[in-house]
Amino acid sequence: MGRGNTGMSEATHFQTAPEDRIPFIQKVIYGSGAFVNNILAAAMGGMVIVLNIGLGMNPALVGLLGALPRLTDAITDPLMGYISDNTESRWGRRRPYIFWGAIAAGIIFALLWQLPVGKSESFYFWWFLAGSIIFFLAYTVFATPWVALGYELTPDYHERTRLMGTQNFLGQFAYVIAAYFLAIMQLDFFDTMADGAAGLAIAIGIVVIALGVLPAIFLRERNVPAADQDATETPIEAKSTGSVILRNLREFISGFVTTLKFKPFLKLCAATFLVFNGFMLIAAFQSYVIIYYVFGGDTKEGAIFVGHSMALASVSTLFIIGLITWLCPKYGKRRAFYVTTGISVVGYLLKWVCYTPDQPWLVLLPAPLIAFGLGGLFTLMPAMIADVVDADELETHERREGMYGSIFWWVVKLGSAVALAAGGFLLNATGFDVELGGDQAADTIFLMRVFDVLIPATASCIAIWAVATYTITETKAHEVRMHLEARRGAA
Repeated sequence: MGRGNTGMSEATHFQTAPEDRIPFIQKVIYGSGAFVNNILAAAMGGMVIVLNIGLGMNPALVGLLGALPRLTDAITDPLMGYISDNTESRWGRRRPYIFWGAIAAGIIFALLWQLPVGKSESFYFWWFLAGSIIFFLAYTVFATPWVALGYELTPDYHERTRLMGTQNFLGQFAYVIAAYFLAIMQLDFFDTMADGAAGLAIAIGIVVIALGVLPAIFLRERNVPAADQDATETPIEAKSTGSVILRNLREFISGFVTTLKFKPFLKLCAATFLVFNGFMLIAAFQSYVIIYYVFGGDTKEGAIFVGHSMALASVSTLFIIGLITWLCPKYGKRRAFYVTTGISVVGYLLKWVCYTPDQPWLVLLPAPLIAFGLGGLFTLMPAMIADVVDADELETHERREGMYGSIFWWVVKLGSAVALAAGGFLLNATGFDVELGGDQAADTIFLMRVFDVLIPATASCIAIWAVATYTITETKAHEVRMHLEARRGAA
C-alpha cells in the first residue's frame, strides 16, 4: 500500500498512498458545503437576537425559538442518515439530497425572515417557530448527506484530516462574515433592524443555493461495499409495500441503537457536546457583556466590537487549522485535541481581565485563544468519526456514514438548542432588562461575566477528560483498514 511505520505509539505515521489522495479542487468543492453549513448555523444563531433587541421579545422566548425546532432533528437527522445510507439512484446515495436540500434550505431561510410589521409577540413566536421547523427539515436534507459524503471520500487516516481541515478552513469564512450580521442589520440603509434581517436573509439564501449545489454536481461517491452485504436487498426507492416499510423501520431502529452503543463514538459525541455547547451557551452572553458592560449599552458600537472579536476568532481559526493538520501526524488526533481545547480554556479565563470598559480593545485578546477550541473540534472530530465508521464496519459488517454523521451533527444541533434555550433563561436569571439599556444592575453584570467565563472553561475541561480514553490511534485505524480491505477482497 506504499505505507511505512515508525513505531507503535500514537505518533506512528503511515504514508498516504497516491490513490487515497483527494485532488485539492475536490477538497475545495466539498468545503463549499462547509461554508453553506456554517453560514446557515451562524445566521440562525446570530440573527435571532433581532427578535429581542429589534422586536422586544422576551429573551426566554427567543431561546425557546432557537431550541425547539432543533429538537425535531432528534428524529429527522438519524432518519435522513438512514435514508441516505440506503438510497440507490443513478446519481448516488448522497448527491440528489445535497442538491435539492441546498435549494430548499436557501429559499425557506430567505422567507423565514420576512417578518410582518406591527404584530404581537405571540404572532412572531408562532411564525418563527413554524418556519424554523420547516427550515431545519430542509437543512437536514442537505447537511446529513453532505457530511456522510465526506466520510467516504478517502479511506486514509491522514487524508481524512486534510480533507476536514480544508473544509473547516473554508467554512470559517462564513463565521468571518457572520461576525458582522448584527452590525449589518443596523445599517442606515434599513429602516429597522427587522428590515435589515429581511434583506440579509435574501442575500444568504442566494449564496446557500449557489454554493450548496456544488458538491452534488462535481463530486462522486466512493463505492465502499460491506463485506457481507445482502446482494438481493432492494434499494429504498424501490420499496413500497407495508411489510418492507416495517422492515426498514426495524432496520433503522436497530442501526440507530447499534450506533449509539459504540463507545468510541459516544466519547466523541460527549466531547463535542461539551465544547460546542459550552461555547454556544455563552455566545449570546458575550455579545451582551460587550454591549452592556464594556460599552455601557451602546448597541451600535458594541455590535462593531462583537463583530471584530468574532471575525478575529474566525481568521485565527484559519491558521489554527493549519497547525492542527501539522500536529496530527506527529502526535495523534487525540493529543491535538488536548492542545487545542486546553488553549481555548486559557482564552475563556482571560475574558475576566480583558473585558473592561477602560480598555475596550482588550476584548480582542482572548478571541484567538478561544478559537483553538472550535477550530480543533470541527477539524478533528469529523476525521475521527470517519475512523469510527471503519471500526464499526469491522464489528458489524455494515457501513453507516449517514447514521454516524447525522447523530454527530444532531449532537451539535442539540448543543446549540440547549444553549440557546438555557442562554435565554440564564440571561433572565441575571436580572437583565433590555429597557434599562446601559443602566443594568451591578449584580446583573457580575453574573453575566461569571457565566461568560466559567461555563465554557469548565465544559472544555470535562471534554478533555472524555477524550482521554478514546482508543482509535493511527496504528489502530491502520490495522482496521487492513482487516477491512482483506475481508472485502475475500468477499
